[in-house]
Amino acid sequence: MAVDVVIREIDAADTVPLRHSVLWPDHPVDYVLLPEDASGHHYGAFLPTSTSPVAVISVFIDSLPSAPAEVSASRTARFRKFACDPTYQGRGIGSRLLQHVFGVAAKELGCSVIWCDARLSASTWYERRGMQKFGEVFFKGEIEYVRMMRAL
Repeated sequence: MAVDVVIREIDAADTVPLRHSVLWPDHPVDYVLLPEDASGHHYGAFLPTSTSPVAVISVFIDSLPSAPAEVSASRTARFRKFACDPTYQGRGIGSRLLQHVFGVAAKELGCSVIWCDARLSASTWYERRGMQKFGEVFFKGEIEYVRMMRAL
């Protein structure tokens, strides 16, 4: 069941509570901080009556590692630390936030490709949103990841 949300740019600090509680709750808070946060663009999805985001995502200009030849000369964006409060998962909020970031990367950042390191357990979710796996499976701690990309 879809819910109404407002998507807007937020400060990096406003992404931290969800990054931590959803992605890495068993690690210290500083584990979810990125050195490049100051240069990124951060977005939150808000319920119309809420002051805290129910989903967050951060996007950066970042080249593709091991880029296929046809993409290596392109300007690329990478999204990181994409998290949705489990209470609101399955309602289309994350899909809308991701689509918003696809638009920002293409129109505002001038990118032709976007990519991420996706948890392998979420890779089919990303595939349903037009992303494709590339490269080998790898680990961050004990969690399996795969790189995924999409032309914009």
